[in-house]
Amino acid sequence: MPSVNLRHSVRAIILNEDERILLCRFAIPEPAGTVVWAAPGGGIEPGETPLAALSRELREEVGLAVTTDPPHVWHQEVVAPGYAEGYDGVINDYFLVRTAAFKPRGTLSDDQLAAENISGLKWWHPREIASYAGADLFSPRDLASSLTALINAGAPSGPVRLGL
Repeated sequence: MPSVNLRHSVRAIILNEDERILLCRFAIPEPAGTVVWAAPGGGIEPGETPLAALSRELREEVGLAVTTDPPHVWHQEVVAPGYAEGYDGVINDYFLVRTAAFKPRGTLSDDQLAAENISGLKWWHPREIASYAGADLFSPRDLASSLTALINAGAPSGPVRLGL
């Protein structure tokens, strides 16, 4: 089997006191018009630990400082051409961050966020995700059920493997 080049990323499941999750709105250029709501985070830079990358990404995208090591709750591997530009797919490791609700505003400018395809931030309740009937997608696709299970059962002893 040929080796695949996967982008290693970290993402935060940021939950507030009302069990709402903070998601980024990604307007993906190809296919045109694709909008995906996903947890904030991004690629791990060379020489960077996953938790250092998570801390950096959350500061940049939403303005949240992570002061403790959050539990690693989900692991996702997606091998799909075009899923991550320049890669054969992505590995996403998700960490649970609980916080009081806040107005998200990171250190990146609107232009810098747009360069990363981020066009908005929104707090969502799992019921809103489950009942959403619009054209936008969620990542992972089963976010509502995975999130509900996480809220109901708490952080697992090891990361749960997710699908696409």
